[in-house]
Amino acid sequence: MKVLVIGAGNMGLTYAQGMSKSKLLKKRNIMILDNSEEKTKELNKILHFDVYQDLNDCVPLADIIFIAVKPYHAETVFKDIKPLVNNEQIIISIMAGITIDFIKGFTGLSKIVRAMPNLPAQVGRGLTSYIASTNVSRVELLMVENLLDTTGKSILVSNENFIDASTGISGSGPAYVFYFMQSMMEAALQMGFSKNISKVLVSETFTGAVELFNQSDLSPNSWMEMVASKEGTTRAALDSMEDNNVNELIKEAAFAAFNRAVELGK
Repeated sequence: MKVLVIGAGNMGLTYAQGMSKSKLLKKRNIMILDNSEEKTKELNKILHFDVYQDLNDCVPLADIIFIAVKPYHAETVFKDIKPLVNNEQIIISIMAGITIDFIKGFTGLSKIVRAMPNLPAQVGRGLTSYIASTNVSRVELLMVENLLDTTGKSILVSNENFIDASTGISGSGPAYVFYFMQSMMEAALQMGFSKNISKVLVSETFTGAVELFNQSDLSPNSWMEMVASKEGTTRAALDSMEDNNVNELIKEAAFAAFNRAVELGK
């Protein structure tokens, strides 16, 4: 099996690195294409990559074509590869908002997988939701899942609406966490802690809380009740968040990302 990754940005390169370790490739190199001369020079230093700048040289060779470009480049890329593809090839797209029907319309291909990864894939802790067109066989779907799992976990969803929805939760979600962490670090700095200590205080707090959550069946609300004693310090913080409607604002932010993903698909 040969895999081609088109686009060597953060996510494209992350998946190329992850998939290169898959046993499915049987030690074959990942093919990767990027238009940037500077990026190409960097890629050529990686031994397990075969680097290309011309679609004609690599698209016909691929069994799976992994599209990792920005959504606004989608139409151009699909028009360019259409004369070069065949019906047995599988397209995996990680472009936000770009639907399976859109990809079918521009490429003429019928085996399409639409996926939504997130940034922790860079450290092997990513979460990718995905869905496939009906023409992708069960065996092919297992193969795709194996490749996606090289960067963390994958979840097969039942319809494309959940891909847009997962964009608002897991796809964009790490940025919400970073936003909250940044705010807590700024508070720590204002309280007099050094930058390094502020980082440790916040990062270890998040890591510990997530580990507690993952190792139990308790809901976040249950954990909050365990931590927040009546008239105590944690209760004061949680009451402040409730008074300022933080809960609803976070949900509104998630839906804003979800709605934007839907808009991109139009």
